[in-house]
Amino acid sequence: MMTATGEEPATVIIIDDDESVREALEGLLESVGLRGRSFGSVPEYLGARPAIDTGSLVGCMVLDVRLPGRSGMDFQTELAKSRNSLPVIFISGHADVPMSVRAMKAGAFEFLTKPVHHQELLDAIQAAIAQHRDQRLQERGQVGQRARFETLTAREREIALMVVSGRRNKQIAGDLGLSEATVKLHRGQAMRKLEARSVVDLVRIVDSLLSTPEPSA
Repeated sequence: MMTATGEEPATVIIIDDDESVREALEGLLESVGLRGRSFGSVPEYLGARPAIDTGSLVGCMVLDVRLPGRSGMDFQTELAKSRNSLPVIFISGHADVPMSVRAMKAGAFEFLTKPVHHQELLDAIQAAIAQHRDQRLQERGQVGQRARFETLTAREREIALMVVSGRRNKQIAGDLGLSEATVKLHRGQAMRKLEARSVVDLVRIVDSLLSTPEPSA
């Protein structure tokens, strides 16, 4: 389901062991048209995660630092290792500078102390959602580019990679025992399939694919 602007609706995951905080945050989100899903602990969230489909979710996570069992800080570390892309906004009633620095260095989007000012939290949530939406768009572009790259023939791919390495047509022709016209033909075919408008664009696309790991299954 899309919003009126054609965007995917955003979901904010809330993990906090204080029921009153969860209810207050859900009400706050609802007041500005955002969808919230709240949980009292990390295990509770993990148990429901398959139904939430976080792989296609656009949104962010509001995570309490101190939770029963697995702490919010430990969970953030696990999320980072699993290449989870949801931005994390920490909230804590027992924060100190070292804790907030550690969280930010570990990749947290924001660190706020309780009681959290509503507008400050909403601003952080909206900014996190915007960042995540942009990231999702970039990831989809990468998926499309990678699919197009897979359509290249072995020769087109070989020549494209040589172009990216800085080799000129004449050098590539000499290395592969081909005519320069044949090299240009294969390069042109690779550019057409990858929707590259110029050699510079071809280099940018292939270089981006080579530097970005393929998404895990």
